[in-house]
Amino acid sequence: MRPNSVFLQAQCLLCVFVGVCVPTVVVGSLPHALPWHVSCPVRCVCQIKPWFSPDSVYHEAPTVDCNDLLLTRLPLPIPPNTHTLRLQSNLLSEIDTAALQALSNLTDLDLSQNRFSCVRTITKSSSLSSLLSLHLEENHLSHLPDASFSSMPNLQELFLSHNNLHFIAPGAFAGLDSLLRLHINNNKLTTVDPRWFRALPHLEVLMLGGNPVESLPDRGFQALKSLRSLVLGSMGLRGLAEKALEGLEGLESLSFYDNKLTKVPTQALRRVPGLKFLDLNKNRIKLIETGDFRDMVYLKELGLNNMEELVSIEKGALENLPELTKLEITNNPRLSYINPQAFLQLSRLESLMLNSNSLSALHQHIVLSLPSLQEVSLHSNPLRCDCLFHWAAEEASHPHTEETQTPRMVRFIQPQATLCSEPPDLRARRVREVSSREMSASCLPVIPTSSLPSYVGVREGGKLVLHCRALADPQPELYWVTPKGLRLGPVLSGTSKGSPGPDPCHVMTVSEGLNQTTASSVSPSHTQDDPPCNPSKHYRLLPEGTLEMNKVTLSEAGLYTCVAENTLGADTRSVTVGVHGRVKKRKKGGTVNLKGYETVRADARLEVREVGQHYAILSWHSGHNLPSTRLSWQAIYSNAHTPTYTTRILAGTQSFNLTHLQAETFYRVCLHLGTSEGGKHGSRRSRESRMPQCISFRTKDVPEPEPSLQISPELTSTAVTLLLLALILMLLASQSWDTEPNKGAGKHHITILQEIKSPKALIINQITEGSNKNQPKQSEKLLVYQGC
Repeated sequence: MRPNSVFLQAQCLLCVFVGVCVPTVVVGSLPHALPWHVSCPVRCVCQIKPWFSPDSVYHEAPTVDCNDLLLTRLPLPIPPNTHTLRLQSNLLSEIDTAALQALSNLTDLDLSQNRFSCVRTITKSSSLSSLLSLHLEENHLSHLPDASFSSMPNLQELFLSHNNLHFIAPGAFAGLDSLLRLHINNNKLTTVDPRWFRALPHLEVLMLGGNPVESLPDRGFQALKSLRSLVLGSMGLRGLAEKALEGLEGLESLSFYDNKLTKVPTQALRRVPGLKFLDLNKNRIKLIETGDFRDMVYLKELGLNNMEELVSIEKGALENLPELTKLEITNNPRLSYINPQAFLQLSRLESLMLNSNSLSALHQHIVLSLPSLQEVSLHSNPLRCDCLFHWAAEEASHPHTEETQTPRMVRFIQPQATLCSEPPDLRARRVREVSSREMSASCLPVIPTSSLPSYVGVREGGKLVLHCRALADPQPELYWVTPKGLRLGPVLSGTSKGSPGPDPCHVMTVSEGLNQTTASSVSPSHTQDDPPCNPSKHYRLLPEGTLEMNKVTLSEAGLYTCVAENTLGADTRSVTVGVHGRVKKRKKGGTVNLKGYETVRADARLEVREVGQHYAILSWHSGHNLPSTRLSWQAIYSNAHTPTYTTRILAGTQSFNLTHLQAETFYRVCLHLGTSEGGKHGSRRSRESRMPQCISFRTKDVPEPEPSLQISPELTSTAVTLLLLALILMLLASQSWDTEPNKGAGKHHITILQEIKSPKALIINQITEGSNKNQPKQSEKLLVYQGC
């Protein structure tokens, strides 16, 4: 977009913000231009036209229009009652100021797009006391001396944009006590002098953008107590000092459009508590961080559009903005992640514009956290229609708020263009037409391509920042693997800054014959209470997944891999980092040769750490980042062909637990090393370097049963049965010996039977509980005997 059109749009918005534009209904009802019957200059047009003063008061203004006539001098005679004189787009370089002084009612003078190079040629007359508006845009003015406009004491609007101004004297605006609007944008000013504004106590609008100013002075606008709108677009600002905006208590509208800001100037914005409209579009901001816009309690509209480098909006980035009604975050080609808790306490947000980004989803938590949301724009995004998008499904288009639990409708802007990109079976389907039953119940981690470039260059001694983000359900954990194979995890608060973390650790458990791999956070050598792997304080991993490294050295060039992992699976994305050396005598383009990183020697030694009957723990150490490593294994039989199983090894993993193996079986396991995630092979030497490392082992035998005094249930029941039969025969024999039993003998007989009854019932219960298929017949026989 051209600068002229950009600032024209900004100016129109500005009019809306400060309330000086007449509503459309009123403008539409105004009368058209009427004939003005006076002696009009040759080729000019004289009419009565509608005109609004800077404070929006309507006038029927006698107007002389001499635009686009290629005039080199002021046309005469000009009617004495002229209110508006238009001389735009001519060839004027000087003007008859005496003729202008005779126009006692002259209120609006337009001299834009002419050839004036000195402002004195216009303002040297004794006084133009009635003049309220002066247009000098697109002339050849190069400097403004002191008291340049002292002959215009009642001037309210001064337009000096698109000139060649490179110097403004400290007292250039002296005498302009009534000035409300000052446009000095798009000139060649390199500094902002606070002394310019001391003579402008009532200034409400300041257009300063388009000047090559890289920094603003502290308290540079402190004299502008009445300023309501400040436009600082296209200035080359790289940062903002904390006190740069101090003193602007009444400021309502602020624009930083098209600057070079790399982060939100949070501390400076806290000095303008009454801000209502904020434009940060087209800057170099990479992250909207936690607390960047916290407690801006009067903010109504916020623009975060057209940022080429914006990748993420972090947790709590927009918090406690009770008046915010419209939020625009559009046309950011790398923006692929908005934290589910990025927007907190935005109770009045009605319109959320997120179109033309790289978002895969808008998390349901975001929608539920915005109770007043009425419309959302998500078209032109690579949307994944899975579990994170259930709220947008056709039958779920009335999400419930957490407080009221009442249904409300969130309207899609351009629903016909809001399409699914993933999964393949839903591709090109309209999101609103996909039912929640068609969407998966859980989501695998996916690292968007746009979040990480394939190559990043950094100068030796500089700072390296790599951003990696992923959304999934369950929420994934992220870690990085360095070119030397070190796994970098987040640092816990209990970890000492000076002490290095433990060795890289990660155990994978794989079931034989299954395609899925399950990750476990517990390894044989580390417990869950151990600090995460953090081998060097040289690196810093932020909670969201950003890797930072200060004072990069040449040895740290190479392949870095980000891993996003949850209980369902994992995704990886790699970036090659090149380090530019600082040595003076170096080859042209002195960058570390990165071709060497495509060839990694297969120096990983595969070892068996532990073998059981049905498992084997393997380990290796390569000293390189190997994001394409695979592990394959096969049972070895002499008389049969067995399948080979393969699984992918996550980068940074250096141990593996094979489970569901068969006992007393030989296995052959191979580790296939690789660095290219795309699967492309390099030279012959590179292919040879990826020859797999293999090892064979035999699982343990099933142990033979050891001798024990415990008798099996079957033998126990048989022995007890024989003993019972022997006792019964003994009783029968005693009856035959005693032909005349006495009472005492009878009691003894009954007692023996009672003592036997209980063991018999116990024996039957044991047989019933521990019986196999062949035992019921024996049990039935004993029950029959009991009945006898």
